[in-house]
Amino acid sequence: MPAPERRLLALGDSYTAGEGVTARDAWPAQLCRALTAAGFAFAAPTVLARTGWTTDELLAALDAAPPAPGHDLVTLQIGVNDQYRGRSAAQFAAGFAALLARAVALAGGTPARVLAVSIPDWGVTPFAARDARTPASIAEAIDACNRLARQQAVQAGVAWAEVTSISRQAGAASGMLVADALHPGVAQYARWVESALLPAVRALLPA
Repeated sequence: MPAPERRLLALGDSYTAGEGVTARDAWPAQLCRALTAAGFAFAAPTVLARTGWTTDELLAALDAAPPAPGHDLVTLQIGVNDQYRGRSAAQFAAGFAALLARAVALAGGTPARVLAVSIPDWGVTPFAARDARTPASIAEAIDACNRLARQQAVQAGVAWAEVTSISRQAGAASGMLVADALHPGVAQYARWVESALLPAVRALLPA
């Protein structure tokens, strides 16, 4: 009999939910298909993510409807809305630390089954032209959040995948964004999976 399919739980905000694309085209589903093609059979992902969520709003959602246990992999990508709303680095760090602990618990208490994913840089998108902040200041704030998140992930024994540089390379190129001129399109998510997410997860999973 074939081995049972592994289960992925993806926690986050619009970038994980796939604002502007179908659930099948968001990166969690793309990742599960890529892992299955690589010999790691995965079921369709369970996604707990919503556009606009901050760290505290994702925590509240986990409190209100805790996901069932038993996931082989848990991913966490959150923080862009904390940055967008102008919250302090200390506020973000506290929320992210609490979510990391939740993610580890949902992965059966095993940090090696958790992957934290960096925040992409929305300052390179046409949407950012409507904002009073400059692309440079947005990049600086996002980099600060990512440094804190990566530091916490490493300290917790959680893997880290960096997609920020991919978002900057994609910029506003044709096909890289959806109609809102802000969120990644299918092609950009595919780059995330191929260049960052799939290699990171393959290093975590037993054969």
